[in-house]
Amino acid sequence: MASLDIITVPNEKLRETSEPVERVDDELNRLIDDMLETMYEAPGIGLAAIQVAVPRRLFVCDVSGEGEERSPQVFVNPELVWADDARSVYNEGCLSIPGHYAEVERPARVTVRYLDRSGAPCEVAADDLLATVIQHEMDHLDGTLFIDHLSRLKRSMIVKKIKKAQRDQAVEVL
Repeated sequence: MASLDIITVPNEKLRETSEPVERVDDELNRLIDDMLETMYEAPGIGLAAIQVAVPRRLFVCDVSGEGEERSPQVFVNPELVWADDARSVYNEGCLSIPGHYAEVERPARVTVRYLDRSGAPCEVAADDLLATVIQHEMDHLDGTLFIDHLSRLKRSMIVKKIKKAQRDQAVEVL
């Protein structure tokens, strides 16, 4: 396994729509293992393939709590089957927008159909944190970031902070 580089805003690749995975094979499973290692090392609880510059409809996540045994999940070609009308709000962050968090409102429960890492068709009904993570990662597959769910003012403030931090970092390098 190898840790991969996570691309960050403003990398335009994050705005691409990911293509379906054509086959689940050894190469895809190596990518899955590398993504899991990268996610745990970051540390994070979800990672979409596009975040490591691979535009495929794939994400990994693990919402096990601190001190609990790891419970990684793999979603290949996920499709939203159902979303609850009830809403929940979580303070979301993103490995591609490091250091920035905001409350995002999403459906409280969802049902998703997908392939697992062996290529077997699966369906999961998710609520709470898992529902939020699934929706967050599925957004990545469509080129959407969590900040896109914020008001224009909040989104603009985060983008300005990111750009300023990047300018400051560029000056430090010189």
